[in-house]
Amino acid sequence: MSESPNTPDAPAQPAQRTRRDEPRFPDGPKPDPAGSHFERRIRSFQPRRSRVTTAQADALERLWPKWGLDIDGRRNLDLTELFGNDNPVVLEIGFGMGEATAQMAAADPATNILAADVHTPGQGNLLGLADHHGLSNIRVANGDAIILLREMLAPDSLDGLRVYFPDPWPKKRHHKRRLIQEEFLTLAATRLKPGATVHCATDWEPYAEQMLEVLGAHPDFENSQPDGDFAPRPDFRPLTRFEGQGLDKGHVVNDLLFRRVPHDDQR
Repeated sequence: MSESPNTPDAPAQPAQRTRRDEPRFPDGPKPDPAGSHFERRIRSFQPRRSRVTTAQADALERLWPKWGLDIDGRRNLDLTELFGNDNPVVLEIGFGMGEATAQMAAADPATNILAADVHTPGQGNLLGLADHHGLSNIRVANGDAIILLREMLAPDSLDGLRVYFPDPWPKKRHHKRRLIQEEFLTLAATRLKPGATVHCATDWEPYAEQMLEVLGAHPDFENSQPDGDFAPRPDFRPLTRFEGQGLDKGHVVNDLLFRRVPHDDQR
Protein backbone atom coordinates (compact mmCIF):
# COMPACT_ATOMS: atom_id res chain seq x y z
CA MET A 1 0.00 0.00 0.00
CA SER A 2 2.88 2.43 0.58
CA GLU A 3 6.54 3.08 0.04
CA SER A 4 8.74 2.19 3.00
CA PRO A 5 11.24 4.86 4.07
CA ASN A 6 14.90 4.21 3.31
CA THR A 7 14.04 1.31 1.02
CA PRO A 8 16.87 0.77 -1.47
CA ASP A 9 15.97 1.21 -5.10
CA ALA A 10 15.62 -2.15 -6.79
CA PRO A 11 15.99 -2.70 -10.52
CA ALA A 12 12.60 -3.36 -12.05
CA GLN A 13 13.87 -6.29 -14.08
CA PRO A 14 11.99 -9.56 -14.35
CA ALA A 15 13.58 -12.54 -12.71
CA GLN A 16 15.18 -15.13 -14.96
CA ARG A 17 12.53 -17.29 -16.58
CA THR A 18 12.49 -21.02 -15.99
CA ARG A 19 11.25 -23.82 -18.18
CA ARG A 20 7.60 -24.75 -17.73
CA ASP A 21 8.46 -28.02 -16.01
CA GLU A 22 10.85 -26.40 -13.53
CA PRO A 23 9.74 -24.84 -10.25
CA ARG A 24 10.10 -21.07 -10.32
CA PHE A 25 11.85 -20.99 -6.94
CA PRO A 26 12.98 -24.53 -6.08
CA ASP A 27 13.48 -23.72 -2.38
CA GLY A 28 10.88 -20.95 -2.24
CA PRO A 29 7.09 -20.59 -2.05
CA LYS A 30 5.11 -23.31 -3.82
CA PRO A 31 2.42 -22.34 -6.37
CA ASP A 32 -0.29 -24.28 -4.49
CA PRO A 33 1.16 -25.58 -1.23
CA ALA A 34 -2.02 -27.28 0.04
CA GLY A 35 -2.69 -28.89 -3.33
CA SER A 36 -5.83 -30.99 -3.44
CA HIS A 37 -5.56 -32.22 0.15
CA PHE A 38 -8.49 -30.10 1.31
CA GLU A 39 -12.02 -29.48 0.14
CA ARG A 40 -12.79 -27.29 -2.83
CA ARG A 41 -14.56 -24.15 -1.69
CA ILE A 42 -15.14 -20.55 -2.64
CA ARG A 43 -12.02 -18.56 -1.89
CA SER A 44 -11.74 -14.94 -0.85
CA PHE A 45 -8.55 -14.39 -2.82
CA GLN A 46 -7.40 -14.67 -6.39
CA PRO A 47 -3.69 -15.22 -7.07
CA ARG A 48 -2.28 -12.36 -9.13
CA ARG A 49 0.21 -13.03 -11.88
CA SER A 50 2.81 -10.30 -12.12
CA ARG A 51 6.51 -10.03 -12.68
CA VAL A 52 8.99 -10.77 -9.92
CA THR A 53 11.89 -8.33 -10.00
CA THR A 54 15.48 -9.44 -9.68
CA ALA A 55 15.63 -8.04 -6.14
CA GLN A 56 12.45 -9.84 -5.11
CA ALA A 57 13.66 -13.11 -6.61
CA ASP A 58 16.97 -12.74 -4.79
CA ALA A 59 15.15 -12.20 -1.49
CA LEU A 60 12.98 -15.26 -2.07
CA GLU A 61 15.94 -17.46 -2.89
CA ARG A 62 18.06 -16.25 0.04
CA LEU A 63 15.48 -15.73 2.76
CA TRP A 64 12.56 -18.08 2.15
CA PRO A 65 14.29 -21.04 3.87
CA LYS A 66 14.91 -18.79 6.88
CA TRP A 67 11.74 -16.67 7.17
CA GLY A 68 9.17 -18.26 4.85
CA LEU A 69 6.73 -21.14 5.14
CA ASP A 70 4.18 -22.81 2.90
CA ILE A 71 0.64 -23.23 4.17
CA ASP A 72 0.35 -26.93 3.36
CA GLY A 73 -2.03 -27.86 6.19
CA ARG A 74 0.08 -30.90 7.08
CA ARG A 75 1.72 -29.76 10.31
CA ASN A 76 1.01 -27.85 13.46
CA LEU A 77 3.03 -24.68 13.80
CA ASP A 78 4.94 -24.07 16.99
CA LEU A 79 5.00 -20.27 16.98
CA THR A 80 7.65 -20.08 19.69
CA GLU A 81 9.92 -22.26 17.59
CA LEU A 82 9.01 -20.40 14.39
CA PHE A 83 10.01 -16.99 15.76
CA GLY A 84 12.62 -18.13 18.25
CA ASN A 85 10.86 -16.43 21.17
CA ASP A 86 7.56 -16.39 23.01
CA ASN A 87 6.56 -12.82 22.14
CA PRO A 88 2.94 -12.10 21.15
CA VAL A 89 2.03 -13.13 17.61
CA VAL A 90 -0.29 -11.22 15.30
CA LEU A 91 -1.58 -12.78 12.08
CA GLU A 92 -1.84 -10.40 9.13
CA ILE A 93 -3.88 -11.68 6.20
CA GLY A 94 -3.10 -10.03 2.88
CA PHE A 95 -0.11 -7.68 3.09
CA GLY A 96 0.24 -6.52 -0.52
CA MET A 97 3.81 -5.45 -1.13
CA GLY A 98 4.57 -5.51 2.59
CA GLU A 99 5.65 -1.90 3.19
CA ALA A 100 3.08 -1.26 5.94
CA THR A 101 3.86 -4.64 7.52
CA ALA A 102 7.55 -3.80 7.66
CA GLN A 103 6.83 -0.40 9.20
CA MET A 104 4.65 -1.95 11.93
CA ALA A 105 7.26 -4.63 12.64
CA ALA A 106 9.97 -1.96 12.97
CA ALA A 107 7.82 0.17 15.28
CA ASP A 108 6.98 -2.78 17.56
CA PRO A 109 9.86 -5.28 17.62
CA ALA A 110 8.39 -7.05 20.67
CA THR A 111 5.44 -8.26 18.58
CA ASN A 112 5.86 -11.04 16.03
CA ILE A 113 3.97 -10.75 12.73
CA LEU A 114 2.93 -13.85 10.81
CA ALA A 115 2.10 -12.33 7.42
CA ALA A 116 0.08 -14.46 4.98
CA ASP A 117 -0.45 -13.79 1.27
CA VAL A 118 -0.38 -15.52 -2.09
CA HIS A 119 1.30 -12.74 -4.12
CA THR A 120 4.84 -13.85 -4.95
CA PRO A 121 6.27 -10.38 -5.73
CA GLY A 122 4.87 -9.10 -2.42
CA GLN A 123 6.38 -12.04 -0.55
CA GLY A 124 9.78 -11.29 -2.04
CA ASN A 125 9.41 -7.58 -1.37
CA LEU A 126 8.50 -8.08 2.29
CA LEU A 127 11.39 -10.50 2.82
CA GLY A 128 13.72 -7.95 1.26
CA LEU A 129 12.40 -5.18 3.51
CA ALA A 130 12.76 -7.38 6.59
CA ASP A 131 16.34 -8.18 5.64
CA HIS A 132 17.27 -4.59 4.81
CA HIS A 133 15.85 -3.20 8.06
CA GLY A 134 16.95 -6.11 10.27
CA LEU A 135 13.40 -7.13 11.17
CA SER A 136 13.60 -10.58 12.71
CA ASN A 137 9.98 -10.46 13.94
CA ILE A 138 8.40 -11.18 10.53
CA ARG A 139 7.58 -14.56 9.04
CA VAL A 140 5.98 -14.84 5.60
CA ALA A 141 3.35 -17.53 5.00
CA ASN A 142 2.37 -18.53 1.48
CA GLY A 143 -1.12 -19.85 0.78
CA ASP A 144 -4.69 -19.96 2.05
CA ALA A 145 -5.11 -18.29 5.45
CA ILE A 146 -8.19 -20.41 6.16
CA ILE A 147 -6.07 -23.56 6.04
CA LEU A 148 -3.44 -21.84 8.17
CA LEU A 149 -6.00 -21.01 10.84
CA ARG A 150 -7.90 -24.27 10.75
CA GLU A 151 -5.17 -26.84 10.24
CA MET A 152 -1.90 -25.34 11.44
CA LEU A 153 -2.49 -22.97 14.36
CA ALA A 154 -3.35 -24.06 17.89
CA PRO A 155 -6.35 -22.72 19.82
CA ASP A 156 -5.68 -19.46 21.67
CA SER A 157 -2.32 -19.04 19.92
CA LEU A 158 -2.77 -15.58 18.40
CA ASP A 159 -2.68 -12.20 20.10
CA GLY A 160 -4.21 -10.34 17.19
CA LEU A 161 -5.58 -10.49 13.66
CA ARG A 162 -5.11 -7.80 11.00
CA VAL A 163 -7.00 -7.65 7.71
CA TYR A 164 -6.17 -4.46 5.86
CA PHE A 165 -7.83 -3.56 2.57
CA PRO A 166 -8.99 -7.04 1.57
CA ASP A 167 -10.49 -7.58 -1.86
CA PRO A 168 -13.97 -5.98 -1.60
CA TRP A 169 -15.49 -8.18 -4.31
CA PRO A 170 -17.80 -5.29 -5.20
CA LYS A 171 -20.25 -7.15 -7.45
CA LYS A 172 -23.22 -8.51 -5.52
CA ARG A 173 -22.84 -12.00 -6.93
CA HIS A 174 -19.29 -12.07 -5.54
CA HIS A 175 -20.11 -10.94 -1.99
CA LYS A 176 -19.91 -14.57 -0.87
CA ARG A 177 -16.18 -14.39 -1.59
CA ARG A 178 -15.55 -11.65 0.96
CA LEU A 179 -13.29 -12.79 3.78
CA ILE A 180 -15.03 -11.13 6.71
CA GLN A 181 -18.05 -13.38 7.14
CA GLU A 182 -19.58 -15.12 10.15
CA GLU A 183 -17.98 -18.48 9.36
CA PHE A 184 -14.50 -16.97 9.09
CA LEU A 185 -14.90 -15.05 12.35
CA THR A 186 -16.05 -18.18 14.16
CA LEU A 187 -12.89 -19.97 13.02
CA ALA A 188 -10.65 -17.03 13.86
CA ALA A 189 -12.17 -16.75 17.33
CA THR A 190 -10.96 -20.25 18.19
CA ARG A 191 -7.35 -19.24 17.45
CA LEU A 192 -7.42 -15.85 19.17
CA LYS A 193 -6.67 -15.43 22.84
CA PRO A 194 -9.31 -13.71 24.97
CA GLY A 195 -8.74 -9.98 24.68
CA ALA A 196 -6.96 -10.30 21.32
CA THR A 197 -7.68 -7.52 18.85
CA VAL A 198 -9.23 -7.94 15.41
CA HIS A 199 -8.35 -4.93 13.29
CA CYS A 200 -9.86 -4.49 9.85
CA ALA A 201 -9.57 -1.56 7.46
CA THR A 202 -11.17 -0.94 4.08
CA ASP A 203 -11.74 1.91 1.65
CA TRP A 204 -14.86 0.24 0.21
CA GLU A 205 -17.74 1.66 2.24
CA PRO A 206 -20.35 -1.07 1.52
CA TYR A 207 -17.82 -3.68 2.68
CA ALA A 208 -17.04 -1.60 5.77
CA GLU A 209 -20.73 -1.58 6.65
CA GLN A 210 -20.90 -5.36 6.19
CA MET A 211 -17.81 -5.84 8.38
CA LEU A 212 -19.34 -3.68 11.12
CA GLU A 213 -22.62 -5.59 10.95
CA VAL A 214 -21.06 -9.06 10.96
CA LEU A 215 -18.51 -8.33 13.68
CA GLY A 216 -21.06 -6.46 15.77
CA ALA A 217 -23.46 -9.40 15.68
CA HIS A 218 -20.87 -12.09 16.43
CA PRO A 219 -21.01 -13.36 20.03
CA ASP A 220 -17.24 -13.89 20.21
CA PHE A 221 -16.34 -10.24 19.58
CA GLU A 222 -17.07 -6.84 21.06
CA ASN A 223 -16.54 -3.43 19.53
CA SER A 224 -13.79 -1.34 21.12
CA GLN A 225 -15.87 1.77 20.41
CA PRO A 226 -18.54 2.52 23.02
CA ASP A 227 -20.89 3.83 20.36
CA GLY A 228 -20.56 0.61 18.34
CA ASP A 229 -19.23 2.48 15.32
CA PHE A 230 -16.03 2.60 13.31
CA ALA A 231 -12.75 3.39 15.07
CA PRO A 232 -10.27 6.17 14.33
CA ARG A 233 -7.18 4.91 12.52
CA PRO A 234 -4.80 3.84 15.31
CA ASP A 235 -1.29 5.23 15.23
CA PHE A 236 0.23 1.77 14.77
CA ARG A 237 -1.41 1.32 11.35
CA PRO A 238 0.69 3.34 8.91
CA LEU A 239 -1.04 5.74 6.55
CA THR A 240 0.13 4.31 3.27
CA ARG A 241 0.94 6.28 0.14
CA PHE A 242 -1.95 4.86 -1.85
CA GLU A 243 -4.33 5.35 1.06
CA GLY A 244 -3.23 8.98 1.30
CA GLN A 245 -3.86 9.46 -2.40
CA GLY A 246 -7.33 8.01 -1.97
CA LEU A 247 -8.07 10.30 0.96
CA ASP A 248 -6.98 13.27 -1.14
CA LYS A 249 -9.58 12.21 -3.69
CA GLY A 250 -12.31 12.04 -1.06
CA HIS A 251 -12.29 8.30 -0.44
CA VAL A 252 -13.40 7.19 3.01
CA VAL A 253 -11.26 4.66 4.89
CA ASN A 254 -12.89 2.90 7.82
CA ASP A 255 -11.09 1.06 10.61
CA LEU A 256 -12.76 -1.52 12.83
CA LEU A 257 -11.25 -2.57 16.16
CA PHE A 258 -12.91 -5.47 17.95
CA ARG A 259 -11.82 -7.59 20.92
CA ARG A 260 -12.11 -11.34 21.36
CA VAL A 261 -14.38 -11.78 24.35
CA PRO A 262 -13.48 -14.42 26.99
CA HIS A 263 -14.70 -17.96 26.46
CA ASP A 264 -17.85 -18.94 28.34
CA ASP A 265 -15.82 -20.79 30.98
CA GLN A 266 -13.60 -17.74 31.52
CA ARG A 267 -16.34 -15.20 32.16
